[in-house]
This record gives sequence, C-alpha cells and structure tokens, in this order.
Amino acid sequence: MDRIDRQILRILQADADVPIASIADKVGLSQTPCWKRIRRLERDGIIEKRVALLNPEKIGLGITVFVSIEAPDHSEEWLATFAERVSAMPEVLEFYRMAGDVDYMLRVVVADMAAYDAFYKRLISTVSLKNVTSRFAMERIKSETAYEIK
Repeated sequence: MDRIDRQILRILQADADVPIASIADKVGLSQTPCWKRIRRLERDGIIEKRVALLNPEKIGLGITVFVSIEAPDHSEEWLATFAERVSAMPEVLEFYRMAGDVDYMLRVVVADMAAYDAFYKRLISTVSLKNVTSRFAMERIKSETAYEIK
C-alpha cells in the first residue's frame, strides 16, 4: 500500500458513500485509476465490506453486554462447535478468542434484560462452558469503526 491507497482508505472509513469522482479529486487521481485502486483494495481483503452504521438505541437495542467465557475444553472439536453456534447468534456482534484469564469475549447487543436472559439461556445450552461472566455497559462513551492509518 502506498500513500494514495492510505488516503483512499481514510476517506472511505469516514464515509463509504463518497463518490469516486470526489475521492479521485482528493487523492490527485482521475476516476478510473482511483476506482481500480478501490477494487484492488477490496479484492485483497483490505476493504472487507461497506456498511451503514446504525444507532443501536434508536432501533430498540439499548443494552450492550460484554460476555467473557472460560472453556472447559480446549480441543479443536469443541472450539469448532462452539464457534459455529455462537457465530450463528445474531445478538453477538463481536466474538474473540483471548489470551489471559478468559478464553473468549463476546460483545452482545440486545433490546432489554429479558432479551439478554433469553440469549444467555441459549448460550449456555450450546456447549459445555466452565464459566460465563456478563458485564453490562452503562454508557457508550466512544465507539469508532475507523482504524488509524499511517
């Protein structure tokens, strides 16, 4: 990636709806080379997808829960089953395998406590788990999707 690719990525992270002509003008290219660079960045997996970011509270999803999980088993078979089942749960927006005192961390977004309780019951019935700890976010202070590109 060169300087122009990084400029394009900064622009698209701020607003993926910016017209190609505007991006090209900002980075000093004509439209066709700019479009080809964007396509290459997509093909190479640097740009994974373009989405609209929603306000969860305004669509009725007011509770964010960070769920840490300790696994009773560290076999590939257990992980494959666990990962498949948890990944299929629409409330789980992020799912990480961790290093440290917990094995997995989930970011779960639900409408209310009843919805979280239903999610929790489905989660603990998926596979055997050693420990599940839920931490409820009181306030979203910062939420960014753009990475710093140097």
